[in-house]
Amino acid sequence: MRALFLACLLWVAVSGAARAGECSPDIVTLRTDQGVLQFSVELADTPQERSRGLMFREDLPKWAGMLFVYERPQPASFWMKNTLIPLDMLFADRTGRVTRVHHRAVPGDLTPIDGGREVFAVLEINGGLAEELGLDPGAVMRHPAFAGGPAAWPC
Repeated sequence: MRALFLACLLWVAVSGAARAGECSPDIVTLRTDQGVLQFSVELADTPQERSRGLMFREDLPKWAGMLFVYERPQPASFWMKNTLIPLDMLFADRTGRVTRVHHRAVPGDLTPIDGGREVFAVLEINGGLAEELGLDPGAVMRHPAFAGGPAAWPC
């Protein structure tokens, strides 16, 4: 499994080198100590889209997710009401730096998941994937949503 992960990481690094200057609203790129990863994302940047999130979805492709973006950094808390699949949540500040990771949120659980006081974006991916890929606080997200501020990894 580790060899498959490293092969995917190498593929992303090689394919990403060709698109080094490119940022796209439907892609989140993450830089970690292990390398660079890309996820195809749906953007949730309105109150209606954020409130619906990934509710009622029965599956999510491995390299896919949803990126929640707020108008400004703020306290953010999530729950799993009407969510059918376990999720990992990566909370990021205005610069795109991951500040917290919540692993394996339980489908249907109404317990609030606290993201912190200065949350600007949240990336939801399949539950267990953050641990498998070594996604920890300190990783950096790259996406056009971070372009209006002091991005840690600008587009």
